[in-house]
Amino acid sequence: MTITRCSWANMANPRYIAYHDNEWGVPCHDETTLFEMLNLEGAQAGLSWETILNKRDTYRAAFDGWDAHKIAAYDDDKKAELLANPGIVRNRLKVAAAITNARAYLAMREQGLTLDAYLWGFVDGAPIVNDWPDGARPARTDLSDRLSKDLGKRGFKFVGSTIVYAYMQGIGMVDDHDRDCICRTRR
Repeated sequence: MTITRCSWANMANPRYIAYHDNEWGVPCHDETTLFEMLNLEGAQAGLSWETILNKRDTYRAAFDGWDAHKIAAYDDDKKAELLANPGIVRNRLKVAAAITNARAYLAMREQGLTLDAYLWGFVDGAPIVNDWPDGARPARTDLSDRLSKDLGKRGFKFVGSTIVYAYMQGIGMVDDHDRDCICRTRR
């Protein structure tokens, strides 16, 4: 039996297959994962998602398991350590963005707002299931524009609309699996 997956997924990479089958388009409500994915999508800007997936474990180790409290307290020595780490994308702006995002996230939490409640409020708690012609997914939508703008107002960095739409797909706020994908037929 032939298994058909979305056309974008690299079937030669086991990490990619696992990500496609078990995460992409699957609703996520775990705070740490939501924070991790926001930062990884930002790190992906200008690169392939496969590059980030291949570095994901190193990112988790380098960024203290995505503990926002620890990241928010990073000093210049820790930034230098990160920028010297070949296992992550060594871009000064992207590293600084993760620290800024940790601070913005903690500010939300101090206001009594979880990332989960905040994000899922944009879709009334239920994923948007799209039916795009295969391979014709948009890079951004009006919803990703609104979410991007609001995240920016809250102090988050590397949250442009295209990044945010990929984020929404990655955490399952949007399900854009191809029409003939095995994950779509599981619904």
